[in-house]
Amino acid sequence: MELQHIEFSKLKISKCNMRYRDPPPNVSDILPSIQAKGVLEPLIVRSEDGKYGVVAGRRRWFSLKAVKEKMGEVAAPPCAIMEEGDDAEAIEASLLENVARRDPDPMREYETFVRLIKEGRTVDGIAATFGMTKPQVNQRLALGNLLPKIRDAYRAEEIDDETVRHLTMASLAQQRKWLRLFNDPHQYAPRGYQLKQWLFGGQQISTTHALFKLTDYTGQTVEDLFGEDSYFVDADLFWALQNRAIADKRDALLKSGWGAVEILEIGQRFQQYEHVKVPKKKGGKVFIALSHDGAVEVFDGWLSQKEAKKLAKAKDREAKGTEKQRPASTGPVMTQALENYVDLHRHEVVRLALIAHPLDAFRLAVAHMAASSGNWNVKRDPQTARNPAIRASIENSAAETAFAAEQLAVFGLLGWTQDEDDDETFVDRRDTTDVFARLLTLGDDAVTRIAAFFVARSLQAGSDVVDAVGAHLYVDARDHWQPDDAFFDLIRDRTTVNAVLAEVAGEAVAKANVAEKVKAQKQIVRDCLAGANGRTKVEGWLPGWLAFPTCGIGQAEPVAADSQRLAAE
Repeated sequence: MELQHIEFSKLKISKCNMRYRDPPPNVSDILPSIQAKGVLEPLIVRSEDGKYGVVAGRRRWFSLKAVKEKMGEVAAPPCAIMEEGDDAEAIEASLLENVARRDPDPMREYETFVRLIKEGRTVDGIAATFGMTKPQVNQRLALGNLLPKIRDAYRAEEIDDETVRHLTMASLAQQRKWLRLFNDPHQYAPRGYQLKQWLFGGQQISTTHALFKLTDYTGQTVEDLFGEDSYFVDADLFWALQNRAIADKRDALLKSGWGAVEILEIGQRFQQYEHVKVPKKKGGKVFIALSHDGAVEVFDGWLSQKEAKKLAKAKDREAKGTEKQRPASTGPVMTQALENYVDLHRHEVVRLALIAHPLDAFRLAVAHMAASSGNWNVKRDPQTARNPAIRASIENSAAETAFAAEQLAVFGLLGWTQDEDDDETFVDRRDTTDVFARLLTLGDDAVTRIAAFFVARSLQAGSDVVDAVGAHLYVDARDHWQPDDAFFDLIRDRTTVNAVLAEVAGEAVAKANVAEKVKAQKQIVRDCLAGANGRTKVEGWLPGWLAFPTCGIGQAEPVAADSQRLAAE
C-alpha cells in the first residue's frame, strides 16, 4: 500500500466498488465538512485504465465532485493505492485504526507532530502511524510558521482552513499587517481566495506555468508551506523569461515545418469555434495563447474560417490550373498603405539626390527619350498618397522642404513668378518657345541645374528607376528621413512590429516582449530611438524598406552611407 495525493480528475468509481451501479448517494451530512476541511480519511484506490478506481470512499468521491462543480477546483485528496494481492477490507481497517489516533483539532495535531519530530520521528514515520500522506503531515507542521496569535484564532475556529493555508505563504510582515486588519472591527481582513489576491497584489503566477528553467529565475518565489503551491514574486522578471521561452518555442515550431505561428496577446482566448482544424501539410497554423496568470496553451493545426475558405478557393483554382498557390508568408509583411508610404519616401530622397548629380540626370533623360517610360511626356509625378497621414508625412519631410527650396531657385532662374493659390499653375502658362528663349540666355551650369530638377520632378514613385538611381548614387535615406507617427501607425502586423523591435533594441528585448501588445512594442521602439524611459538611444536606424538596395526587416545590417561612398570610390 502506498499513500499519495491524487488529482480528482484522475479518480473514478471502480467497477469493483460494490455500489458501482447505484445512483449518486446523499452526501449532505459530510459535504460541509469536506468543503471546509477537505478529505481527511484516505480513499482506497487501484490502478484502472490509466486512472485510479475508487474501491472504498464512494461518498467522499461524490462529495469532492460536488465541491468541484460549485467552486471550480478541489484539492487533491489523500489516497491509499492498492497493490497486487492487497485486500481492500484489511487496508480499510488499518486506516480506520490509524485515523482513530488522530486528533480532530489541527492545532493539537501540529503540537503532537512537533513533539514527535523533536523525539526523532520522521515525517514519513508520522504519516504511516496516523494513516496520512506526507503533504498532510507537512500541512500541520507548517502551522508553526504562523504568528502565535493567528494560530490561536485558528484554534478558536475564527479563521477557516483555506485562509490559514494562504497565510502560510505570507511573510511575517504580511502576517502582522493582516492581523491588524483582522483585529480592527472597522477594517476588512481578506480571506480565502481574496487573501491570495491580496498577498500577490492581484497577480498570481504559479511556478508550474513557467516554460523556462526555474534556475534561470533569479527573483524571489513564495511557497505554500503546506507543500502544494509556489508563486513568482517578480512578475516582470517572470514575463521577460516567459516571453523569451515563448519566442524560442515559436522559432522551433517554424523550424519544424509549420507555415506560421501566431502569438495571441496576453488574455486573448483562442476560440476554437471561430477556426477550422487544418493539418500542417495543408497550411495549418499554430496559435499560442497566454493567460494573465502565465499559463501557455498551444493550439496546432488551425486556420480561421476566413483563411480556410480562402485556402480552399486557392486550391480549387490551382486544381483547375488557373492559379498557382502562393506559400504563406511567415515574416514581416507590408500593407498597401505602408508600401505607399515607403515608395513615396524613397522617391523623395532619390529625386533630391538626382538634383545634386545633373550629368546623371541628363543620362536619365536620354534613357527616357530612347525608351519612353513612366512619367516622361514630361509630367510632374503626382505623389498620390493613400491617406491624409501619409500626405502630411511627405509634406513635412526634410527632403520635401529641400526640394521645395530648389524649386523656388529653379523657377527664379527661369524668371517665373509663383502663383499664391497654386505653385504649379504658372508653369503651364509658359510656352515652350518662351522657355527655350530663356534657356539660351543662361550658362551651362544653370541649364544643367534646371534639367536635373525637371528630370527629378518627373521621376515615377514606386518604379524600378527609383531603386536603380538610389543604388547608383548610394542614397542614404537617413540624411533626410526620421521615423514619424505615420510610419508607426502603418506597421500593425505583430510579426513585423516584433521584427522591427529586434532590429532596434536587439533580439533579447524582442523575445522578452513577444507577447506584449503591439502598442507596447512600438513604444519600446520609440523609446530606443529617442533614448527615453531609461532606454539607450539607438542612432541611425533605418528600416530595410528605405535602404538602397531595398531589403526586408531583419535581412540586412545597416551600413553607413559614408562607408558605402568610400568603398565605391
